[in-house]
Amino acid sequence: MKMNIRQLFDIVGEKRSFSQDFDYTEEELYGGYPFQSPVKCSGEIENRAGVVRLVFHVKFSLNLVCDRCLEPFVREEDLCFEHILVQKLDSDQDEDYILCPGGVLDLDELVRTDVLLELPTKVLCSEDCKGLCEQCGQNLNFGSCKCEKKEIDPRLAVLGQLLDFSEDDSEES
Repeated sequence: MKMNIRQLFDIVGEKRSFSQDFDYTEEELYGGYPFQSPVKCSGEIENRAGVVRLVFHVKFSLNLVCDRCLEPFVREEDLCFEHILVQKLDSDQDEDYILCPGGVLDLDELVRTDVLLELPTKVLCSEDCKGLCEQCGQNLNFGSCKCEKKEIDPRLAVLGQLLDFSEDDSEES
């Protein structure tokens, strides 16, 4: 959705509210398509003292699979974003502003970028998810398994070899 906001840049005190649904069901993330319903976006653009500020909220549901226990779950998100809009930039290095050439804002691309950058890289069904047993695959969130837990972490196995080596030296003495 492209919005013509040229008038907002020209008139101090001017405001414009908007409400829009965005369809990201074709957006592939985490090996699947988590957006099963539209992303609901509402916000306001306001020129205060010559500074054009955009504030918007998005609400959506994500259908995800936990990275630890592999169980599907739904996460509700409610996010807020703020941006300063400008018609031109003095330097290419300034990422604090959203460029609106000719007074046109590409709201769809901005919302999509903000939402995708805000999503976590590791998806967990809960902060205290216990994951799966490394030996039998039992989901440890539903109960413990009967596996013997004596296995040494492979990263520490080298230290065990050092201990075995030092025990062999003491026996020879």
